[in-house]
Amino acid sequence: MTDKPATTYIVSVFEKPHWRTVLTTKDKAAAEALEQAIVQDGVRAQNDEIAPKKR
Repeated sequence: MTDKPATTYIVSVFEKPHWRTVLTTKDKAAAEALEQAIVQDGVRAQNDEIAPKKR
């Protein structure tokens, strides 16, 4: 079996002095929705996409 590795999305918030991971998911829509909800609350957030390495 050769399952294709999926892209991982990480949503993080800035808590001085570090970034803290809030969510790690394979669902892009869920990551974007959470990031927008955090930003609407006035907190600094970022959504990182980690693609699998090609072999």
